[in-house]
Amino acid sequence: MVIELLKAVLFGIVEGVTEWLPISSTGHLILLDEFIALNMSDAFKSMFDVVIQLGAILAVIVLFFHKLNPFSPSKSGEEKKQTWNLWFKVIAAIIPSGIVGVLFDDWMDEHLHNGIVVSVALIVYGIAFILVERRRQGKFLNTAAVSNVYDITYKTALIIGLFQCLSLIPGTSRSGSTILGAIMIGVGRSAGAEFSFFMAIPTMLGASAIKLLKFMLSGVSATGTEVGVLVVGCVVSFIVSLLVIKGLMQYVRSHSFSAFGVYRIVLGIIVLAYFAMFA
Repeated sequence: MVIELLKAVLFGIVEGVTEWLPISSTGHLILLDEFIALNMSDAFKSMFDVVIQLGAILAVIVLFFHKLNPFSPSKSGEEKKQTWNLWFKVIAAIIPSGIVGVLFDDWMDEHLHNGIVVSVALIVYGIAFILVERRRQGKFLNTAAVSNVYDITYKTALIIGLFQCLSLIPGTSRSGSTILGAIMIGVGRSAGAEFSFFMAIPTMLGASAIKLLKFMLSGVSATGTEVGVLVVGCVVSFIVSLLVIKGLMQYVRSHSFSAFGVYRIVLGIIVLAYFAMFA
């Protein structure tokens, strides 16, 4: 049991780091399981890879609680209205991926959750990040049209939500696809990152609820060790996420995402080479 709990700590660290960086948390968890597999049932691991994100979500709620709280007594009537509008835009943005996720969840688990798909997605979207950032530095996208998350319109929110559908492919990255989409349509990195974080709250809560329900309906009971692994993974991902989110928000104010694009390409090539040699 001790070994499995140590593995859970490692999975929690990877989740907490990769959930918010545009490098794909699900993809990294799948790749990690290729090398340091949890000694658990396939049903549990499928559920674990999603539910471990609850710890990361709690970090967003803690860090942005005031900004997301429409009932804050320190906010004026106008500020409360502004907060409600932000939540309505977030809900509108998650509808497309919610529909696609519910309809194709089982098919994607069966056909897309493997190292090859993750590797290709890492490379493809790594190239996309570099190209978009280079274009942004040019005359067409040199200045972001939207620099404040509250200024994102419903139309812009829905377009960002459509980009989130791409993240259903392992290795794409939910934060990566939404931030990349936001940048492409003129939203600043900081505002795009914040909106991506806020979208994660209902997205991951919904995905976790679906996975938990499927796990319970499968008839497979979680062992004491599995419960411990899930709890440890969530706690560690929460603590790590607190640090990563703060660091990322500081980073995006003065740096591009090109470095993450390079990382994705290098990792994707290494993993493809590994599977070519040992598969």
